[in-house]
Amino acid sequence: MSDESKSRELPRWARTTLLVLLGLVVVGGIVLALIPSPIVVDAGTVERGTMQVRIEEDGRTRVQDRYQLSAPVGGTLERVTRQVGDEVEEGDILFRIRPTASALLDPRSRAQAQAGLEGARANLEAARARVEGLQAGVVEAERALRAERIRHEGGGGSAAAVEVAEAVLRGREAEVRSAEFQARAAEQEVEHARLLLETPGAGGAGAPLEVRTPVAGRVLQVLRESEGVVQPGTPILEVGDPRSLELVVDLLSADAAQVSAGAPAVIDRWGGEETLEARVRRVEPSAFTRVSALGIEEQRVNVILDLESPPELWAMLGDGYRIEARITIWEEDDVVIAPANAVFREGGEWFAFRIEAGRAVRVPIEVGRRSDVDAWITEGLEPGDRVVLYPGERIEDGVRIDER
Repeated sequence: MSDESKSRELPRWARTTLLVLLGLVVVGGIVLALIPSPIVVDAGTVERGTMQVRIEEDGRTRVQDRYQLSAPVGGTLERVTRQVGDEVEEGDILFRIRPTASALLDPRSRAQAQAGLEGARANLEAARARVEGLQAGVVEAERALRAERIRHEGGGGSAAAVEVAEAVLRGREAEVRSAEFQARAAEQEVEHARLLLETPGAGGAGAPLEVRTPVAGRVLQVLRESEGVVQPGTPILEVGDPRSLELVVDLLSADAAQVSAGAPAVIDRWGGEETLEARVRRVEPSAFTRVSALGIEEQRVNVILDLESPPELWAMLGDGYRIEARITIWEEDDVVIAPANAVFREGGEWFAFRIEAGRAVRVPIEVGRRSDVDAWITEGLEPGDRVVLYPGERIEDGVRIDER
């Protein structure tokens, strides 16, 4: 080998260094290939704020005070000209019946009509007495509301107690309106019974019996329209005031047990763009059985709510419309809140994966209340922490992750 070739040949130490570097590159590539890539996860943030637990269920609207008018006597019903939706004032004629003359002149029928008149008068007196009793309840509710407001202003009460007292007062006032409605209906029953006795017999003129509405409102249903013979008690029309609506939501009995009078609620998916506010007036004490779409028997309880939003916002609502109610059963301010899908239970204890330096760190936590959306964290997480959402089987303590 010539001296020139020897001069171009690398020194032994340089060749050794290059081989070592090449080996390190190969080994490093193999190690990197064997290291698992980070798992891509969804992440959420722990925050501090107000948490609510709500029960969601479908419901329907219902006219509070409705009155079904039936035929007071047997006879021939003249064709009913009233249509559904027609506005009526108190005392307007709804339909006419031409009574059978012989039945009205029969001594037994007349005695029965006289007994019906006495019964109607007794019902009227009972209705008036009920109005007086309920009015006393309104006075008592007003006194309780004033007391709660004074306690709240003095620092000894709470805003929630004032809201409950206001709800009780509204409920008492609604009961008074309903009782007054029934009293007016009873007055009309007395008038019907009196007119029955005064209707001329076979030798008289045979004028038809005019049935008038006991209340102002609208015609809700026309149950019998065509002319024809009717028997006493045959339903003809139903009237009520659609501006006086209540909401009926049937809850599972286990959910209804958590709802109390005065609880706030919001109404969605009723047909308008605005979300309506409502408040629970009454939880009915009796349950009923309903078969679900899956064929399962469920015990259901009707919960009655009053709309609190201005009437002009829900003027399009009518009787029997579908709504969706979200009733608040618990609320707390200034609490630590984490996404509900970030916490999980294992062995009777609660955990979450907190994101630290690109890794999932499993931390034990204490959970207070939970809803479908949020979880109240009493210990283990702080506001601002990032947590893994929907942690699956691949997420373990210390695993590398990337947020989506």
